[in-house]
Amino acid sequence: MARRMDEIVARSMAKWPDVPDVYGWLSLDRRGNWLIRNEKIGNRALREFISRNYQPDARGCWFFQNGPQRVFVALAYTPLVVHLEGGNAADALFDHCGRPFEAQQAFVDEEGSVLMLGKAGIALLDDRDLAAYADRAQGLPAITRLAAPGRFGFVAHPTP
Repeated sequence: MARRMDEIVARSMAKWPDVPDVYGWLSLDRRGNWLIRNEKIGNRALREFISRNYQPDARGCWFFQNGPQRVFVALAYTPLVVHLEGGNAADALFDHCGRPFEAQQAFVDEEGSVLMLGKAGIALLDDRDLAAYADRAQGLPAITRLAAPGRFGFVAHPTP
């Protein structure tokens, strides 16, 4: 699932190909907020830059390509977080990076959280949208939080 990255990122990767990866600095919370060392990133331009250059590797570890450096992301739950654009169950879904998300299947976990599977991968429905989605959530297949990474092929806490 390769995504188009910023041109400046591609150029810097070619110029400096052997920059070491970074672990333990960047994370994604359950509402789709980027955090550096557990502090929410307030700068909009930085959040958008991270979002444009966010993708998985072959292991299922999600990272932000920061120039020539991969900054791996610790996930509070899933690699994507989706929200309903207008807060209504009939509204379109968008992921935390601002991209449209088309859910193909949904699941509910033991905590009542809703996970949605789409072409982009597995996503957690933002808890602020659970009430709008509640009627649709009846009868969804169950999944446990611990089973989600293995079933959907992602690593919640990447390590070297």
